[in-house]
Amino acid sequence: MNKFILLLISAVSFSSNVSLYAQIDLHNTGILHVSSSGDILFVNGNFTNINTASLTNNGNLYVKQDITNNQASMSVGTGSLYLNGTSVQSVNGTQVFKTYNFVSDNTSGITLNNNLSVSGVHTFTNGLIASSVTPNYLIYEAGSSYTGATDATHVTGWIKKMGATNFSFPVGDATYLRSAGIINLSAMAEFNCHYFRPTANIFNLTAPLVQVNSREYWQIDEISGSNAQVILNWDNSKVAFDNVLISEIRVGVYTGGTWKSAGGYAAGNISTTGTVVSNIGNALAGPMTFGYGVDMLLPLRIIHFTTERRTGISFIKWTTADEKDINYFEIQRSNDGVNFTAISNTRARNSGQQENYVYEDRSLLQGVAYYRIKSVDIAGKIIYTNIAAVSETNLSTNLFTIINPAKNVITIFNKSRAEGVFQYRLMNMTGQVVTKGNVSITINGIGVIPVSEKAAAGIYILELNNSQIQFKQKVVIEK
Repeated sequence: MNKFILLLISAVSFSSNVSLYAQIDLHNTGILHVSSSGDILFVNGNFTNINTASLTNNGNLYVKQDITNNQASMSVGTGSLYLNGTSVQSVNGTQVFKTYNFVSDNTSGITLNNNLSVSGVHTFTNGLIASSVTPNYLIYEAGSSYTGATDATHVTGWIKKMGATNFSFPVGDATYLRSAGIINLSAMAEFNCHYFRPTANIFNLTAPLVQVNSREYWQIDEISGSNAQVILNWDNSKVAFDNVLISEIRVGVYTGGTWKSAGGYAAGNISTTGTVVSNIGNALAGPMTFGYGVDMLLPLRIIHFTTERRTGISFIKWTTADEKDINYFEIQRSNDGVNFTAISNTRARNSGQQENYVYEDRSLLQGVAYYRIKSVDIAGKIIYTNIAAVSETNLSTNLFTIINPAKNVITIFNKSRAEGVFQYRLMNMTGQVVTKGNVSITINGIGVIPVSEKAAAGIYILELNNSQIQFKQKVVIEK
């Protein structure tokens, strides 16, 4: 028969002397030992473990409200922690709270204001787990696992995984579980993961990537450890996926101010679900999402590509090296930075030397024009440049110019003396934040913010700020 009591308490203090079923806060100021698997300690209030205390849980510790730990080097024990309150619970304190098994069973959710470490099995029963912006982590120690993660039960904050085995991070955005995995680790490692929407800086691309998914990304950081591969998944029933060829999908990683290919291979169905696995690599760090391109070695290097608008003409310039067996270059233009059409072809010179090309587009502009170059060799292999944008100079203001109306993206022209990474928030007219993130903008440059699919047509407020500038302007979004 289970005992609804702890076996040994050297010193504890209760905040009030009330009946068993009223709220009772438990403060451990000495030795608190839940001895065996049949023992249950039920705290119908807050539980605090002070810095000079000692807690060992080899049984079952139920806490209905907040939990705080200040004890350094807490024993993991062999028992289970149950957070099963009915209002939002938080994990607090100055020292990591350690448990063997963990059951999260709170439909109102749990917030980590302190690290919570699991060495055994984490069972998702009800509710979401968030972490503070510090950040704080739900830590899965080496050998640990979890069960029960769903759209309604997952982590919306940061997860840390220790160990050398494959692991799928149960992360999401409070609406959908959008897990990401690490596989084929070569040694013990430490990885952090968080899921975000939408993707930032989607036009900063390095060949062979010609596009990245604009709707979601995972921040996956290797803190220490080994070679590994990253596995991402798409699910059209949750987050719309781009209509591309399976063979074109790679893992894209944002590093050095640009999206680059981490290579790999994809499998699945574009219209339903699928996965993409990166190449093996070490020092994995940064935002990761689906990149689209062709990892084919061509006898060509496009070493420079620029665009400039002067006196009503767009000058598209590119420089190549090592041209051999190239058929032609196709100049492509887009009004939204997503859908491109060919406007001209230029025959390749194939001299084997450095070559400079210029094309003049005399078309009228309505806002912004986006350009890229498509290179095709005699065997039909293709490579693209990154995307560059131009606009008429009379669109400038003292700080920024926002192109109105916006559709798939919000385009920002920087006419200030500040540059770098700006934080942005897009709010509807009731003040609700629709999307937020960071965008990189250079002096006299252009920044692009993707418009969330969830954003309905209407009038919004865009805020931009960094340490030097605070800027706010209305934006009209069309669908």
